[in-house]
Amino acid sequence: MKTIFLYGEEEKLTNYTQSLEAAGARWICSLDLEDSRPCDGLLLPGGGDIAPARYGQEDRGSGPPDLVRDQAELELIARFLQAGKPILGICRGMQALNVALGGTLIQDLPTAADHKASEEAGDSVHPVTAAPGSFLHKLYGARFSVNSAHHQAADRLGEGLLPAAQAPDGVLEALECLERKILATQFHPERMTGARRRADTVDGGAVFRFFLSL
Repeated sequence: MKTIFLYGEEEKLTNYTQSLEAAGARWICSLDLEDSRPCDGLLLPGGGDIAPARYGQEDRGSGPPDLVRDQAELELIARFLQAGKPILGICRGMQALNVALGGTLIQDLPTAADHKASEEAGDSVHPVTAAPGSFLHKLYGARFSVNSAHHQAADRLGEGLLPAAQAPDGVLEALECLERKILATQFHPERMTGARRRADTVDGGAVFRFFLSL
């Protein structure tokens, strides 16, 4: 059974840890990077915006950054890539992977209203189109619906990353580099599986099972 590392406090990452458990994995949540060393993979969860300076830009609509988390996650990405261990990035995690590999972000989407969550309705839902041959195409087919809760997105792609899915407005909804065991989704599969399974989206559990198979 694989053990997956998540940077953060356990009580704030329940959706992710429960999804990993359901897919057949153990997990470690910690703010101590040394706890990641024996782990078999890295999951980068959602959260706030990355400091624009990390990808060479001034603030153009980003939220307040968590500089400690930025540094920690970028260091973790470097460690796990060097070790050849798989990484799954979700929402902010996808953006962190893109930045770590030299890419940039759109700091505030012109179509952010189509992607944001609301207190009243929760996550938005919209269709995406999977790139032929991508991991999402293999899991769900060419076109399917996902949840959405973000206002930023990948812009220029980091080295080796390929688009795996996009929304109708062209926003990238997933990236991959299977040679380096990298998967990333802008949507939130942990809120589309198990007790959080939605009737209006695909089952997000397939993403976690695919990640654990790498």
